[in-house]
Amino acid sequence: MAMTTNGLSSKLIRNIIRRVNTPSPTTTLTTPRFRSAQRTTINTTSTTILQPPSPPPVNAAGAVTDDARDTIFDFDDTKGLFSSVSTGKLLRSAANLNLAAVEPVVDLGMWVMRSRVMHVGLLREIVLGVIKHTSYEHFVAGADLEETGRTVQKLWESGLRGMLDYGLEHAVDNQSCDTNALQFVKTVESTQSLPPSSVSFVVVKITAICPISLLKRVSDLLRWEYKNPTSTNLPWKLKTLAIFSESSPFYHTLQKPSPLTPEEEHDLELAHQRLVNICNKSIECNVPVVIDAEDTSIQPGIDYFTYSASVMYNKGQKPLIFGTIQAYLKDAGERLFETKKAADKMGLPVGFKLVRGAYMWSESKLADSLGVESPIHNSIGDTHNCYNKCAEFVLDEVSNGPGGLILATHNLESAKLAAQKARDLGIGKDSEKLEFASLYGMSEAMTFGLRNAGFGVSKYLPFGPVDQIMPYLLRRAEENKGLLSSSNLDRQLMMKELKRRMKAYVGQGLEETENQFKSQAGSVVKLN
Repeated sequence: MAMTTNGLSSKLIRNIIRRVNTPSPTTTLTTPRFRSAQRTTINTTSTTILQPPSPPPVNAAGAVTDDARDTIFDFDDTKGLFSSVSTGKLLRSAANLNLAAVEPVVDLGMWVMRSRVMHVGLLREIVLGVIKHTSYEHFVAGADLEETGRTVQKLWESGLRGMLDYGLEHAVDNQSCDTNALQFVKTVESTQSLPPSSVSFVVVKITAICPISLLKRVSDLLRWEYKNPTSTNLPWKLKTLAIFSESSPFYHTLQKPSPLTPEEEHDLELAHQRLVNICNKSIECNVPVVIDAEDTSIQPGIDYFTYSASVMYNKGQKPLIFGTIQAYLKDAGERLFETKKAADKMGLPVGFKLVRGAYMWSESKLADSLGVESPIHNSIGDTHNCYNKCAEFVLDEVSNGPGGLILATHNLESAKLAAQKARDLGIGKDSEKLEFASLYGMSEAMTFGLRNAGFGVSKYLPFGPVDQIMPYLLRRAEENKGLLSSSNLDRQLMMKELKRRMKAYVGQGLEETENQFKSQAGSVVKLN
């Protein structure tokens, strides 16, 4: 479906006017241009396959009723919520979450993992052993593809899907990039031995297939070109979508960078070919790719890889390549709109994964050291508002056109708003246009609630050896200790369900004992 017709342009203009004149219940974004743009329309041990949930109630006109919208989540029925989770798994999850909610314990663990202790052989093994049986077991899907495949199978039996993320970190040379690219290809190939559609996406990190130093150079040159288009020549640049907006941070590049050397251009070509190989394999295996975001110093280079691959591979209605938008950035909404507009002009389906963001501390620290404004929203409320408005915009767009959206969130209110919006637009699981996602081991109540409400839900599955996955676990600890200590919904509901199961077990035991006693008593009577 082409997206460049005059009819569509007129529709966009009409919708801008309509939405600008419609009051919004939430605070507006700080980016003026996006305030208009956003309003366009901007697997347990048992093999129990869950039955599809009943459709939500509708009125005489066929619209979902207000009562149905308010029942996206039913947290009163913990039996139905955790029906696919074994008691042993529930006990381990509750214990790990309660431990992770104690901030001093998390702080101590982070200090140990970063200390000299990790350089002492025996002590290192002891620490890794403790990590393996606590946070690693809870937040990591497995040590290799075989173990991760079993996790995917269990999720699939629970009515969920997996997003495979091999735990690779930053690469520094071509040799490590080649090795990492091969691992990504093997990850894509592994989906063929799993139930069809049980893997929703394979996650790729550009930082693992392109040296960090080169990504920084490419990002600097792209920033300079955006600010000085007439005086910049980038002969290596491929056709891409919009990467910047007027509100994007440019303080990383304060003077004109030197052009890429012939060797750097060759290395860039090699990195691009690695991504091409991964994409070709994903086409062969019929599994889409989602590319992770990083910090703003190298994100332009990552977006360049993402969107140039999107131009090459995204066809028809369903995108193969999904990029990532971090809603805690002040320019997120504006960049999202500009990228979608560029894709529409080219007739491309475009896929977005929407997250809040993972580098708040480092981004703010760098900006502060340079004496410039932080690229991060000034308040958590602004971030929530940006996330919800971005989600609303993309849902409106994909409801009547090509494209797709992954809503990666642990925020219950954002999930509820998006689910209500999707219901209003008729976007369900079968449309394959919306996938909710959360980290493995987190937001279980929300995950199962969305599943029971009839939406496609995936768990983000990092995997790899415990020592290799350490940086990931450190980030999870840093980013989520506040979330885990303040949001106790999962822990409360898990404990409630465990108590219910215990009562049911004790009650069943008493009933069996009573029946046995009656049977024995009856036998004595007969004998007499």
